[in-house]
Amino acid sequence: MLEALLWDVDGTLVESERDGHRVAFNRAFESMGLPWRWDEAHYGTLLRITGGRERLLADMRHRAEAPALPGEREALARELHRHKNAAYAELVHAGVVSLRAGVRELIDEAAAAGLRLGIATTTSRDNVEALLAQHFAGRRSDSVRFDVIVCGEDVAAKKPDPEVYQRALAALQLAPPRALALEDSPGGVAAARAAEVPVLVTRSAYFPDDTVEGAVAVGPGLHERRGWTPPLRDDGAGRVTLADLLHWHACMENVSQFG
Repeated sequence: MLEALLWDVDGTLVESERDGHRVAFNRAFESMGLPWRWDEAHYGTLLRITGGRERLLADMRHRAEAPALPGEREALARELHRHKNAAYAELVHAGVVSLRAGVRELIDEAAAAGLRLGIATTTSRDNVEALLAQHFAGRRSDSVRFDVIVCGEDVAAKKPDPEVYQRALAALQLAPPRALALEDSPGGVAAARAAEVPVLVTRSAYFPDDTVEGAVAVGPGLHERRGWTPPLRDDGAGRVTLADLLHWHACMENVSQFG
């Protein structure tokens, strides 16, 4: 029986990478007087590395203007990341970063049905709190709340390491098969599967056709019933519902790989 939904954030809960995090990084570079700018294509390659500071450090290896000493690079990455998170919060509050279509409806439906909700992400807590304050605080209904939130600061190893999911499960006191992870990237899927959590994949802008292994279902987004593997029983108009997730979850033992 499915008891909890565990949400990844960037690319899954929100389509935030291209016009949110990337823009915030560029604003951080500008605020610190650095000539670096990340275009959409370059940022796409950096997303193969999990974690904002980790992406900064990887990028610095190819920057002549970057500090030569590792300790100085670490310090610069921390300061840039701090500026970036502040810029990202401003973008969120300005309404630039929206929930993906179909997400709010599914969250409301799951909460009304008594499922527990969690966030399992390796983005920073500041980013998550900004998003939740923008999209869930002050709503008329107080039925939606996240029972556990595990962020990048809470783990020693980021995705594709399973620690983020293991910590979420421990906090919920839940066996892995009782949860369903929602992810968009191969690294996130690998993290969930390594923790033995069934995982649903909603394709995102930066991971539109990557091969993923072991997902219970893969599709274009929760707003769309067409284009899923395995296909929905009713693939007409409308969004993916909790009933669809319950069906996929019940059938997961018969599903091995969808790409």
